[in-house]
Amino acid sequence: MRLTSTTFGDGATTPTSMVYRGFGLEGENRSPHLQWSDVPAGTKSFAMVLHDPDAPTSGGFYHWAMFDIPADARELPEGAGARGAAGAAILGHNDFGEKGYSGMCPPPGDAPHHYTFTLHALDVPTLGLDENATGALVEFASGGHTLATASITGTFGRPT
Repeated sequence: MRLTSTTFGDGATTPTSMVYRGFGLEGENRSPHLQWSDVPAGTKSFAMVLHDPDAPTSGGFYHWAMFDIPADARELPEGAGARGAAGAAILGHNDFGEKGYSGMCPPPGDAPHHYTFTLHALDVPTLGLDENATGALVEFASGGHTLATASITGTFGRPT
């Protein structure tokens, strides 16, 4: 499976459109366009998570969880992570305690953080979770049902 974006390139700095608005940042807080191909046979749904493994917490930081994405989907348009924009999919809670997408928001520091979008192709039509699910729970529930994964990573930092 392959995951790409027209909003940013793998390994590239993310644009302001994807950056959080708050905590001293003036981003647009909009999820990027994402598209995927080479989906494995037997896929019945998808789950998407956005994780920052560089966050100064014991398990990183989840910025987005979206799941029960229909099996025939092959892309998410820009802004799909906003409340009311997910269609048939479910938006979970992120580590900000918000429902939906919350963009890049590293603490000041010299090194940029890595923001990894991971798509799980699942062998079940639903994970059986509700909108209170977190990114960590979505990945845990996906574990035994994942047929394939694909990832794309963007970077963002703010100097001290």
